[in-house]
Amino acid sequence: MLALTADRAARPVKGIPREQTMNEDRGIPDRVESSLRALYREVDRIAGSLHRIHGDRLRCRRGCADCCIDGITVFEVEARYILKHCLHLFGLYQAHAPGACAFLDPEGSCRIYPFRPYVCRTQGLPLRWIDEDQDLSPVEMRDICPLNDPGPPIVELPLDACWSIGPFEARLAGLQMEMSGGSMGRIRLRDLFKPDRPAFVPAERSRKRREGGS
Repeated sequence: MLALTADRAARPVKGIPREQTMNEDRGIPDRVESSLRALYREVDRIAGSLHRIHGDRLRCRRGCADCCIDGITVFEVEARYILKHCLHLFGLYQAHAPGACAFLDPEGSCRIYPFRPYVCRTQGLPLRWIDEDQDLSPVEMRDICPLNDPGPPIVELPLDACWSIGPFEARLAGLQMEMSGGSMGRIRLRDLFKPDRPAFVPAERSRKRREGGS
């Protein structure tokens, strides 16, 4: 059984309470960072192949920021990675106005593109994941950015022409647990700009994604 949903990027996470303040001085362990880089390289390789497959329908390009919404959260491991490599930006720029990702520049380009989190690396692609219907039976769900919807119906695409949600999210969660000792706290990207950055938010079960993870 196949079903479609509205674009996941249109729904920011709202009303999530804070839990505790991140100790910025702790950094990210070298072993964890090496594994995170390897995960990103593999994600980029597969996403790159899908971009070539769907080149005629994808409108994703520099300056297109429809998916770069406010309210996106990431695991602490990705937040620490961004802070380590992009800390200088916080002294040079203010956060983008609310309503879009805090890391966008005035032209709609990403200021942390080489170090962007996992959720941003597959935006725009046809997505597939397994959910449950009302009878708790497995049901395959598919989704795509509305800008990229024109073209062959995504319900008819072969499995290997979609990004399958699940395996990489599990690996990312494993890195978070390894670094934190079991905490699955998430952090709003916008909160990285706050003087007391950042605050944890509890991991939420998303039917579509990881927001690490929009």
